[in-house]
Amino acid sequence: MQGRYPFFISLFVAASTIFSAAAHAEVNIGVTLSTTGPAASLGIPERNAVALLPKEIGGQKINYLVLDDASDSTNAVKNARKLTAESRVDLLVGSSTSPNALAMIDVASESMTPMIAVAASAAIVQPMDAKRNWVFKPPQHDSLMARAVLEHMSKSNIKSLGFIGFNDAYGESWWKEVQKAADIYKVKIVASERFSRTDNNVVGQVLKLMAGNPEAVMIAGSGTPAAMPQIALKQRGYQGRIYQTHGVANNDFLRVGGKDVEGAYLPAGPLLVAQQLPSNHSSRQRGVEFINAYESAYGPGTANTFAAHVWDIGLWLQQSIPVALKSGAKPGTPEFRKALRDALELLKEVRGAHGVYNLSSNDHNGLDERARVIVKIEGGQWKYVP
Repeated sequence: MQGRYPFFISLFVAASTIFSAAAHAEVNIGVTLSTTGPAASLGIPERNAVALLPKEIGGQKINYLVLDDASDSTNAVKNARKLTAESRVDLLVGSSTSPNALAMIDVASESMTPMIAVAASAAIVQPMDAKRNWVFKPPQHDSLMARAVLEHMSKSNIKSLGFIGFNDAYGESWWKEVQKAADIYKVKIVASERFSRTDNNVVGQVLKLMAGNPEAVMIAGSGTPAAMPQIALKQRGYQGRIYQTHGVANNDFLRVGGKDVEGAYLPAGPLLVAQQLPSNHSSRQRGVEFINAYESAYGPGTANTFAAHVWDIGLWLQQSIPVALKSGAKPGTPEFRKALRDALELLKEVRGAHGVYNLSSNDHNGLDERARVIVKIEGGQWKYVP
């Protein structure tokens, strides 16, 4: 399998032309991910994880059609329309970033196709309305993670904070949640700046942050672009504590940031440090299972949290597809798509690599505090902070 991965993807791309003919017997899942562009460090491992998902569930063959949206929301929407209108998929998966996933919601709703996003913003599934009724996501809410960060600051007696985040939906969502959590934990925000995923320089923003003399700086970015503010802070002698988000939890971030990201703290899904967790942790077993499967396919040290979100989707599907099939609806029909949507809402106590999922009609994420840990970058490695 591992040596044939490029062929695997091309096989299903070619198969897209016959999806409609096979729809009566097979479940077709359309996937759009950011495998090129600024978010490629998220999208590539997510794409790799698709190859590990079940090929048969409930006696039905499962096909995956994978497209690249190049980290662009317009492309994500085009891909979603192509997958729903031309391939008539039973489920949409994607995309890798919050702006892309948010842009796809209209397509999912209009086509009445259930969608599972692999991006973090709570706005993807909240507030629940007619459109978001079709949308789900396994990644932890930024609200859950922001509270973990500010709680850790409070325990460390940090009283002032500077904030710098992406100038898009991801950064703005984190800004809102950090403000709420800062109020709860009595941490004063003394400066707030923004930067673009494609910027080459953030020196101006960093100097403004440092002028406020914050005891800590929160960087609300994802993937390798999030290393840039921390590098700039370190190179200009900032001595305070630096926090990142769970959007940086991959080895490419460590590679790009190098020594300048040493000492940073971040909230993360338990998968990131699964082998360091206590033996009784609710996600340790599933996390180790995922790491073994992924690294068997792609090599030692390659497993990461973004791929694990896709792995958890596979666990969702193993439970929800059989329920949808019991309704009597056939894959490839509006009735099956509706039955699958309904089945996803019924998922209870699903133990995944990232947490324990309990979904409902009002909660299309289903995670609680068991889905987060604090991690420190130490010696170029992720270290669990009990």
